[in-house]
Amino acid sequence: MTSDAAGSAASEGPWHDGHRGTPPPRGLAALLNSADFARAYTLTVFAALVGAHLISRLAGVVTLRTVIAGLCVVGIGILVVRRAEVSLLRLVPTTLVLLVVWAFASIFWSTDPFGSFARWTAMLAVAFLAVTIGHIRDTLQTVRALGDVLRGALSLSLALEVLSGVIIDTPLRFLGIQGNLAHFGPVQGIFGTRNTLGFIAVVAIITFAVELRAHSVRPGLSVFSLALATALALLSASPTVLVLAVVVGVATGALALVRSVRPERRVRVQWTLAAVVGVVGVVLYTQRGRIIDALGATDDLSMRANLWALARYFAGRQPVQGWGWFGSWDVAEQPFATINQLLGQHHSTALNAYVDIQLQLGWAGLLLLCALGGMALVRSWLDASQRRSVVYAWTPLMLIALAVTSAFESVALFGVGWLLLVVCAVRAGQSRGWRERLGAQAPIGAVPALPPG
Repeated sequence: MTSDAAGSAASEGPWHDGHRGTPPPRGLAALLNSADFARAYTLTVFAALVGAHLISRLAGVVTLRTVIAGLCVVGIGILVVRRAEVSLLRLVPTTLVLLVVWAFASIFWSTDPFGSFARWTAMLAVAFLAVTIGHIRDTLQTVRALGDVLRGALSLSLALEVLSGVIIDTPLRFLGIQGNLAHFGPVQGIFGTRNTLGFIAVVAIITFAVELRAHSVRPGLSVFSLALATALALLSASPTVLVLAVVVGVATGALALVRSVRPERRVRVQWTLAAVVGVVGVVLYTQRGRIIDALGATDDLSMRANLWALARYFAGRQPVQGWGWFGSWDVAEQPFATINQLLGQHHSTALNAYVDIQLQLGWAGLLLLCALGGMALVRSWLDASQRRSVVYAWTPLMLIALAVTSAFESVALFGVGWLLLVVCAVRAGQSRGWRERLGAQAPIGAVPALPPG
C-alpha cells in the first residue's frame, strides 16, 4: 500500500471505526477530510512559501498575503472537519506558543505597533499552516510533498538561469537573477539571493536523500533530483553552503553510527557524541579566523561582524524585551534605519537569526527560540536513533540545517525557514513530547505514524 493510499484508508478510520454511529462526512466536509485534499493542501502550502519571492515579484506582495490568508482559512476548515482526530493537548508545542505570545506582547513596546502587528500576523499564519500540515500528514508524506515542490522550484531556477545567462545573456532583474550561469555563478534562481538558493539546495539534498533511502520515488528521479540540487548548491557560490554541507554530513554519519549500535549501548554512544560535539565546537570557535580565511570569506565576515556588533549594541539598549517583532526588517523604523545608516548599507535582516531575535525580542525571545529548536532537535534525534525507518532522520537533519544556517542568515524567523522549523517542532513533539507521557489517547492526525519497520 502506498503512503497516499494508506493516508486515504487512515482518513476513513475515525468515521468507520471510532464513530460507528456517526454518518461519514459529505460534500465540502468530505472533500476537506480526504487524503487527496490533504496532499494537495500540503503541496500548495510548500509551493507558496518556497516560491514566496517569485510570487511577490510577479504578482505583488498583496497576492502572496492573499494566498497565505486563503490557505489559513482552508486549514481552519480542515481542522474543524477533523476535530475528532485532533488532540488539543498535542496540537502545538508549548515553546512555540510561548514564543508567539511573547512576539505578540512586543507589539505594545514596538516603535511601530501597527507594523509589528501585521508582521506578527504573518508569523502566526505561517505557524498555523505548519501546525496543520503536522497534523494531517505523516513524516514520509511531508517529505514527499516537500520533495515534489523543491524539484519543481529548482528545475525552474535552473531553466531561468539558463535563459538569463546563456540564451539571452541578460539579467532578469525583476526576479533578482544576475545571469552569471555562463561564468559558473553565483546564481540566485527564483529565490532572490545566492545564500537563500544555497540553503534551499541543501534542504533539497536532505529531502531527496531521504526519499532515495526510503524508496518513496523512482531511483532515476532521485538521482536526477540529487544532481540538480548539488549543482545549484555549487553554482550558488554561497560561503555558507560548504559549512552547512559539512555539518549536515557529519550529523548524518553520527546518526547512522547511533542507529547501528545495539540498543543497550546507545545511551553511552549518545553522551560520547555530545561530548565530542562540545569539544569540536570549542575548537572551531577558537580557530574561526583561520577557517574563515581558508574559505575565502574574510570580506563577507567583516561586513557581517560590523552588522552584528551594531545589532547587539542596540539589543543591549533593551536587553530583555527587545525593540518589537518585525521578522524581516522594516528599514524605515528604528533601530533598523539607524543601523543601515551607520553602516552605509541596506540590510533587511541581521544576517543571523540569533542576533536578529535578540534585537527584536530580547534575551527572552532568544531563549524561547533556542528552546523551541533545541527541544525539537533532541526529541527528533532520539526518535530517529531508535526507529528503523530512515524517514525519521529527516526531522533532526532539517533542524540541524536550520540551526547552522541561522548563524549566517535569518531564514528561521520567517517564510519557508519558519515553516520548516514549526513543522519539525510539531513532528518532534508528537513523538516524544511530555504530553505523550501523560498518556494522551487521541490520534495525532489523520495518518498514523509509520511503524518502526
